[in-house]
Amino acid sequence: MPAKQQQSVKGSIPTKDQILVPETLLKKRKSQDKERADKAEERETKKKESKTKRQQIFKRAESYVKEYRDAEREKIRLTRAAKKEGSYYVPAEAKLVFVVRIKGINKIDPKKRKTLQLLRLLQINNGVFIRLTKATSEMLKIVEPFVAYGYPNLKSVRELVYKRGYAKNAQKQRIPLTDNAIIEEHLGKYGIVCMEDLIHEIYTVGPNFKQASNFFWPFKLSNPTGGFRPRKFLHFVEGGDLGNREDYINALIRQMN
Repeated sequence: MPAKQQQSVKGSIPTKDQILVPETLLKKRKSQDKERADKAEERETKKKESKTKRQQIFKRAESYVKEYRDAEREKIRLTRAAKKEGSYYVPAEAKLVFVVRIKGINKIDPKKRKTLQLLRLLQINNGVFIRLTKATSEMLKIVEPFVAYGYPNLKSVRELVYKRGYAKNAQKQRIPLTDNAIIEEHLGKYGIVCMEDLIHEIYTVGPNFKQASNFFWPFKLSNPTGGFRPRKFLHFVEGGDLGNREDYINALIRQMN
């Protein structure tokens, strides 16, 4: 081979196939490729699961709407039937109560203080949902000089949960309900996986009402628009704000939400 040709071969730049890559680098590239493929597969799986879950949640929400409408229509039907027969329709006793604390700690005896603690009403304008039983009725009578309560409707429950609803995690911290995953993580074992499930369980006072209610941090409400009545510390029937106001609690919730 001529000297010039030998010189050109020696001085030529090696091709890609001729470069020897270290084995460690090859292993690293292989592991990175596998990791990328695994992540892509995981994203795709999560996407499919999320889509399926959204469809299930939508179907549940539809079934709840139908249930609420049917219950309302049945109530109207029974009212009309009673009126036709010349009698009166008496609706079933309320099972759900929303309680708001509207008075501070002045002149409070230990029994009332302890009852307020058991009801989780530790601050003014705190509110909680309670199942109405004989025991809770007695507790409400004890703390009546410090609270306003009544029977919330579906609209009030929904507005409170969506606007003022905060969860209580395992570390007893107050966390916003920004994702259905938070609900599923804490209440999924009870079949409650989304906001509509939570609202339905609270409003209908379902079998897992206690877990659903305790999942919420006590609702922190604002002072009512326009303030309380001038004689705030009288009973509601006497022109004040304390005690049982039955369905009129919904108006107070609107003002404080």
